[in-house]
Amino acid sequence: MPAFSQSGPRLRETPVTRRAFLLAGTGLAGGLLLGASAQAFSGGPARPRIYTRSEWHAAPPKTKAVILNRTPDRLVIHHTATPNTSDQSLDAAFRLSRAIQRYHMHHNDWADIGEQFTVGRGGQIMEGRNRTLPAIEERKHVMGAQVADHNRHTLGIETEGTYTDDLPTEAQLASLTSLLAWLCGVYELDPAKAIIGHRDLNATSCPGDRLYAHLPQLREDVARRLGGRARSDDARLALPDPAVPDPALLAAPGLIIEGQAHLQRPLRAYDHGPGLGPHDHPWTGPRPS
Repeated sequence: MPAFSQSGPRLRETPVTRRAFLLAGTGLAGGLLLGASAQAFSGGPARPRIYTRSEWHAAPPKTKAVILNRTPDRLVIHHTATPNTSDQSLDAAFRLSRAIQRYHMHHNDWADIGEQFTVGRGGQIMEGRNRTLPAIEERKHVMGAQVADHNRHTLGIETEGTYTDDLPTEAQLASLTSLLAWLCGVYELDPAKAIIGHRDLNATSCPGDRLYAHLPQLREDVARRLGGRARSDDARLALPDPAVPDPALLAAPGLIIEGQAHLQRPLRAYDHGPGLGPHDHPWTGPRPS
């Protein structure tokens, strides 16, 4: 994941506020308690099939993930920077989750796999960081390691593959839509604002040009699943400016220029850009449960 220094200018962490869900026809309007169970949101989309950590045989984490007594306000789409394999089997999806976890724990020296969810090439949805599903069921947020300086208020979804020139499989896009619709329902999020790409918050090319260009359609598909229509305003208006890479690295191989931003291309498999930053310490906000 992180492939370059975080010593350059850093992002300010945006404060987390509960956003009213503005889509008509969802049956989710109203002031619902933060601690209410996700099962209480019977008017929202059903939870898709999610393979748990025990099902894909996750290794035990070094430490238990921190659960914050708050909801995320952004659902961040990533790609895994791995080959767009033709093997779409369940076994391949489970092997991917185990490989990512090993990389994050041994190469990055993290406590566990970084993202909250992974979507395999065959559309399989795997639980990622430990305690993710229990936290969602309580409408809380488990801190991951997937967007530097923004892990306290974002939830990350890894999409298996590299999507610079290609789109994910139809099965992946269908599962992304189902997963995002469920999460937007549970957390009362407007897809037009909530669904973003990693590059919207960090200096990285993730989730790839093709998948990033598809996000407006993904927002529309999720909104229709929720019974409304995504607003046409730019989902990035309320976000801070993207992080600027360390100037000493601007001449490094793998960097490209898109518009005014210097975006880091993957340097190896599982490297999609900065995943942890100095503002991700869990004790900088409300004390977690």
